[in-house]
Parts: sequence; C-alpha cells; structure tokens
Amino acid sequence: MSRRTERIEEMLRAEISTLLLRELKDPRLGFVTVTGADVSPDLRHAKVFVSVLGTPEERKESLAALQRGRGFLRSELGRRAHLRTVPELNFQEDIGAERGSRIAELLDAARRGEDPADAEEDEGTDAG
Repeated sequence: MSRRTERIEEMLRAEISTLLLRELKDPRLGFVTVTGADVSPDLRHAKVFVSVLGTPEERKESLAALQRGRGFLRSELGRRAHLRTVPELNFQEDIGAERGSRIAELLDAARRGEDPADAEEDEGTDAG
C-alpha cells in the first residue's frame, strides 16, 4: 500500500468521524464510531468500517442511515479534502471491537475459575 493511500484512508476516517458527529442529522443514526477505511488502489472506492452500539435492530438502522447519507458525506468530503476524485463510500460493520469485548469477558471468567458457558447462563443473576 502506498503512503498516499494510507494518508487518504486516515483522512477519510477522521473526516467521516467529524461529519457523523457534527453534520449528519438522522434520528436513526445511533452511536457509531469509524474504526477504519480501506481505499482501493485506484482511489475510487472506499470501505469504511464502523462499530455500532445497540440492539441488532438499532445497528441495522444505523448502517442503513449511513448508506442513505453516503451522497451527503461524499460531497462534504469533496469540499473539505480537496481530492481530485472522492471515493465512493461503502459502510461495513466492524465486529472486531465486539469480538474483542467478548474475548475479554471470556478471559475474565476463566481468571475467576468459571466455565465460560456457565458465566453466560448466570449473566444477570445474583450468584451470592
């Protein structure tokens, strides 16, 4: 990957984060964090990875709101970034953070000497 591609990916991550926080006004958009971007070698397409908190339905609605806001985000990126070609944006859920949180829970249960399967069943109950 070229240094230019890396710079564009980082710029996209930062600018889209700012736009989501301050500019995109969609009530269906929940708590979304931009975790990264992957730009094609020709710089025409970008996968934007996002972490979305909430129920499965809320996450689905947030992703749909992001897809609907692509045109607005792309035009704002064009104004702010001064790129010759602004990449087409495609939002994808990054489940890495969720997976990492689940692994941490399992490790904590193992440290306490619990069977992870038992920890899932006892979740939300008083073990005392």
